[in-house]
Amino acid sequence: PNAEIVSKAAARQVNVAAASGLLNVLKTNLGPRGTLKMLVGGAGQLKLTKDGNVLLHEMQIQHPTACMIARTATAQDDVTGDGTTSTVLMCGELLRQAERHTSEGLHPRVITDGFDIARDATLEFLKSFQIPLAEDDQREMLSQIASTSLNTKLDSELASKMTEAVVDSILCIKEPEKPIDLHMVEIMTMNQKLGTDSKFVNGLVLDHGGRHPDMPKVLKNCYIMTCNVTFEYESTEVQSGFFYKTAEEREKLVESERKWLDDRCRQVVEFKRRVCKNGESFVMINQKGIDPLSLDIFAKEGMLCLRRAKRRNMERLTKACGGTPIHSVEDLDEDMLGFAGKVSEVTIGEDKFTFVEECKTPQSCTLLLQGPNNHTIEMIRDAVRDGLRAVKNAVEDTFVVPGAGAFEIAASLNLKNKIAPKTKGRQKIGVLAYAEALLIIPKTLAENSGLDVQESLLKLTEAYEDSEETIKVGLDCFTGEPMVPENEGIWDNIRVKRQCLHLATVLANQLLLVDEVMRAGKQMGAPKDVKGPDEL
Repeated sequence: PNAEIVSKAAARQVNVAAASGLLNVLKTNLGPRGTLKMLVGGAGQLKLTKDGNVLLHEMQIQHPTACMIARTATAQDDVTGDGTTSTVLMCGELLRQAERHTSEGLHPRVITDGFDIARDATLEFLKSFQIPLAEDDQREMLSQIASTSLNTKLDSELASKMTEAVVDSILCIKEPEKPIDLHMVEIMTMNQKLGTDSKFVNGLVLDHGGRHPDMPKVLKNCYIMTCNVTFEYESTEVQSGFFYKTAEEREKLVESERKWLDDRCRQVVEFKRRVCKNGESFVMINQKGIDPLSLDIFAKEGMLCLRRAKRRNMERLTKACGGTPIHSVEDLDEDMLGFAGKVSEVTIGEDKFTFVEECKTPQSCTLLLQGPNNHTIEMIRDAVRDGLRAVKNAVEDTFVVPGAGAFEIAASLNLKNKIAPKTKGRQKIGVLAYAEALLIIPKTLAENSGLDVQESLLKLTEAYEDSEETIKVGLDCFTGEPMVPENEGIWDNIRVKRQCLHLATVLANQLLLVDEVMRAGKQMGAPKDVKGPDEL
């Protein structure tokens, strides 16, 4: 009886208002000329971002419908790595277009049927619009894809710098006939210098250094030994104790324990002498501990030792330098070692970093992100993550779609001129509404670039129709004139477009068919003023 209910037309208006509200917030972010949003936390933490995914994750959204749209859009990002803003815009605009007709008394089910017809036709049209990825010169095409993704999230100077780094990392870890594993790209951050000093490292950067002051800081031509062997006193696995009667016996115990460790160290040192010929050096990276006395033995030999390395780095190390992980010092063999041209240790403030570079055939690499403060580094990290996913998607799809709003213009005209005339009955209204809604992307691109929206749209439509629909025409955000995205190198991922059309349509359909919104919960049954039997 005391449930809060919003019904019929009011429920639909609530949903449309929520979608429009979210659309207006994210609208200004779209495209390379979009504006930034500043997020301020409770304790005054700052975050500057243009990335729709970050915004939706960080914003505190109260409205249930807006929450639902935000979750859908972030799911899109989790699957494809891009397209959050487009999904929110598309969904909001579909609801807006539908509202125009439902307010005149058209039943929402008719519109949703039209939307479904239009979506299937658009997905079919997408197949004819896609362009295969060039086999021979993949690098240039991949650079253009990364650049398109990064330019919408970073300023152009930084984006062009990171584009190269992103493409280098994907080409480094790509293996034929295998899915690309982005975990093999370590993203390491350093709080120093400028954002434009961020770079690609053909090897690994570890976030700790040697643990002994006498160990060398820079080594050339290094054998890398990745091991998981303990070089410190071990406590026994079962509960046990040593009993002694005299001080001499205790001395013997300590001595034999130390001897056990010294033997291990000696085996490694002898192995190092056997392997390292003219001027080669030796680096040991251990997942377990190395005690100070053992470190001293290794330092005297001129070895660099890192202890307690992270487990994820151990896997990356063998991928980057070659070799196999070593679990025992008994049967050491030269084939188990990796190789790196240069290993150096860098200290920044109190943090130490070890660079393992110049590997021969690395299948793991590092993106080193630098910046003067945390929010710059965070912004670059979010953008790079999306850039890596965009290039990975393109490599796996082997097809791309021209960007700059070209697909939306073409798909919209295709629906109006070819699909709508064939559609009989009232569903035609839904198809035409869908065709209008698709234009939100080029409209927003024009608006964010400070251009006249209607004029830009007319120019694009005319240019596309004049070419008899053979040339794929997009919007030049700097001049407002039509241009050919293929020549400018502006590409979108096909799976992002597909997912965006799918998700936005399904969600808009569901929200349109809602005719009651009620606050439901456990406490609804009993009126508030009735006292329970215990309180009487």
